[in-house]
Amino acid sequence: MRVYPEQLKMQLDKGLHQTYLLFGNEPLIKQECGDQIKHIAQQAGFDERHSFTIDNQLDWNLVLDCCNAMSLFAARQIIELEIPESGLNTNQAKSLQEVSEYLHGDILLLMTGPRINKKQESSKWFKALDSNGLYLPCNTPDPRHLPRFIQSRCQQLGLTADHESVQMLAQWHEGNLLALAQSLQKLTLLYPDGQLNLVRLEDALSRHNHYTPFQLVDAVLAGQAKRGQRVLRQLEGEGVEATIILRTLQRELTQLYKMQEMGKKGTPLNQIFEQFRVWQSRRELYIGALHRIPYHRVVSLLRLLTQLEIQVKTDFDTNPWPALSALCAEMCGIPTHTEPTPF
Repeated sequence: MRVYPEQLKMQLDKGLHQTYLLFGNEPLIKQECGDQIKHIAQQAGFDERHSFTIDNQLDWNLVLDCCNAMSLFAARQIIELEIPESGLNTNQAKSLQEVSEYLHGDILLLMTGPRINKKQESSKWFKALDSNGLYLPCNTPDPRHLPRFIQSRCQQLGLTADHESVQMLAQWHEGNLLALAQSLQKLTLLYPDGQLNLVRLEDALSRHNHYTPFQLVDAVLAGQAKRGQRVLRQLEGEGVEATIILRTLQRELTQLYKMQEMGKKGTPLNQIFEQFRVWQSRRELYIGALHRIPYHRVVSLLRLLTQLEIQVKTDFDTNPWPALSALCAEMCGIPTHTEPTPF
């Protein structure tokens, strides 16, 4: 059964499940959920813990031995299994399904791993474990939901933050929830009355936001020009290589180009998304980009990007960031009068 991290406490108050599946891209949320589960489990007599990482060196017999330790004198056990970022191969999936058959009331299985997709949720091993447990998607809140997440954290800590303070905390900590948690703890110590405003935040904190090139892509696909420029400046400040940004944007523009080509041939949009494996949650993003950046504009932007890449790779003294800024603005529909020269 799928529940969200903010619902975990309510579920634990009702009693423990046999398995807990914590999958997602946010380490802080996975850690906090895991700590909550283990705390309640220890109170219920699960005194032993065994941790395993699923890789090619794992001896699955050790995991099965833990499951088979059933006697009047055997302690209740927490078995922790970590799935690596690379995911599971066929043999590991089969072994995991076998483990699910050996679980019993004195075993609590806690699994953690990277974000999973719908296909993985439909796999036999996942269904076998999910049928007797809870699945918690532990993902970083997107920019739209981050303020609500911050407001909830503030309430838990007894902090009262006005709208402007929440927005500032979101901008300063986007992509870095661990720093956010540390900042909120610091604020509880500095201001016992719990009242937060812009002046207090600026006095107490500094920026801890962290962005990736993929967040830049999402911003420009959504046509969010100001956000795109903010993310780009942060990536430059963090020392991300311009070539990485170029290749990331090139991949998206090339995909938009192919989508536009298929659309010109009359291919239905749903079929196009299926071919490019665009998740349902991201289709609205691409629909907006396809309407905003027509075929001829995608071609022009690809030429512009190609010229910029050549310049970066042949002139090591060039500063590519102003041109990257212009390119991102153009993808958002903001004209910069930057046109590629003919080949």
